[in-house]
Amino acid sequence: MIKVLKWVMVSGVLLFILGHYIISYSGLPEKIGVKGIYLGAFCMAIGLAMSLPTKMYLTFLFVTRENRLRTHTKKH
Repeated sequence: MIKVLKWVMVSGVLLFILGHYIISYSGLPEKIGVKGIYLGAFCMAIGLAMSLPTKMYLTFLFVTRENRLRTHTKKH
């Protein structure tokens, strides 16, 4: 399950970067007009939505690590 979550997060970040590239550097909005902006914005929106689990995943990692350190220090 965690591997799937990692792939979703990485894919989301890559989609966001792709959307930024489309809007800022590719010249696609100038070539095809508003549809180019829509395409870049769509990639950025989907990428942002897919990268939302990042915060939950990192919080889970930090809490797990903190609990592991607490139990380790209690033993010593």
